[in-house]
Amino acid sequence: MYRVIIVDDHVSMCDSLEFALTNTGKYRVVGRLASAEQALLYCEHLRPDLVILDVCTEGGASGLDAAAQISIQLPLVKLIVMSGFDEITYAPRAEKAGAHAFVFKSKSLDFFVDVAARVMEGGTYFPEPRHIPLPDGEAPLTEREMEVLRLMCKHMTTKEIAAELFISENTVKYHKANMLAKTGFSKSMDLAFYMLSHGWINPLY
Repeated sequence: MYRVIIVDDHVSMCDSLEFALTNTGKYRVVGRLASAEQALLYCEHLRPDLVILDVCTEGGASGLDAAAQISIQLPLVKLIVMSGFDEITYAPRAEKAGAHAFVFKSKSLDFFVDVAARVMEGGTYFPEPRHIPLPDGEAPLTEREMEVLRLMCKHMTTKEIAAELFISENTVKYHKANMLAKTGFSKSMDLAFYMLSHGWINPLY
């Protein structure tokens, strides 16, 4: 029987996942916690086979950060990241962090169970990449441009973005110019506001 830890600050979601997983007879939930800040510590103590983490957890702790820590310290643990936000960077960031799957919470419990089974059998699941709607003929934003855009949405300056990504300020300006050309905005601030107001990027996680 697979040992599972669920990391989510919504009790109803934890209850639903625990019911769905244990009902298969293949899983036993050995830990539940509301904050991803303690996820690695729980894993080291409870030694789960599978950890399911929400991106946004109690106290502002990121499930993506926790997934990255667990994947490095306990590489044999399977990781599923989930989110209730329709945010376009979460799935690729989850994969980059070492997760084996990413699932939007809008999916059914049966879907979660199917993904868990796939992951425990050595497979992965990530939804099709989603892109910002752009004028016809324009190429989608690159992975690096999305990284710059996400930091722009956190109100970071060009200098701060350059330091965060270990690139030059001129390179940051180059990426900003490309994004403005692709999206049709004249100012970086307008592009960032558009992303935030439409829920494409959540700057807090």
